[in-house]
Amino acid sequence: MRKMAVREFQFAVNALLALGICVAFSCSSQAQNQELQERIAEAKEAAARNKQALAQYTWVEQVTISLKGEEKKQEHFQVRLGPDGKPLKQSLDPPAAPPEHEGRLKKHIIEKKTEEYKEYADQIKDLIQQYVPPERELLQQAYEKGNIMLGPQPGAPGQYRLVISNYIKPGDSMTLVIDRSQKELLSVSIATYLDDPKDAVNVTASFAGIPGGPNHVSGETINGVSKQLTIAIQNSNYERLGS
Repeated sequence: MRKMAVREFQFAVNALLALGICVAFSCSSQAQNQELQERIAEAKEAAARNKQALAQYTWVEQVTISLKGEEKKQEHFQVRLGPDGKPLKQSLDPPAAPPEHEGRLKKHIIEKKTEEYKEYADQIKDLIQQYVPPERELLQQAYEKGNIMLGPQPGAPGQYRLVISNYIKPGDSMTLVIDRSQKELLSVSIATYLDDPKDAVNVTASFAGIPGGPNHVSGETINGVSKQLTIAIQNSNYERLGS
């Protein structure tokens, strides 16, 4: 009888310990989930606020395309956001000079290669516009699917990061770094791909504030890994429309 009583007592103690662990884990999980919800809400609010404010501005975009480390093309555009929130661009560059006299075959080869990397570059730019800046609806969808993780930003105690998987495509990844006090987006890094995961595209984008205005993408570097093509974008000269 005494042994049975001891066993029953041990069983009761173990049950209470297990219950305590479960309660503690549940409380910790709930606290973490609440913090994640708050941080995602901050990111969504910042994205929506900046997008709305940027609709009141126009700016200059410089696009530099390099292939295997060699600069191939540089373009300049006057940019503003259209009614659908997508950028409308007007070229600021003079018309291209007519090509010098070359052999027909050589000219054909050059034109073909130029068209290939231009088409590839356009595909990459179109893809990245789906990621940058982040869309609040897509952030909400990622949260509902359990695809967002919250964590500190190493070496920056005043910042945190949201790591988002399967944001646009299966297996992609996007990391947002956000200022904790200002609740503003500081940078974005993306690992995605075109049609095939082997055709990888990596992106880093940094944000800066317009004095008295919203945050914006100040610089962006896009790497098309398979063809060693790099697109560097710099945005500057922000002005209010109508000013």
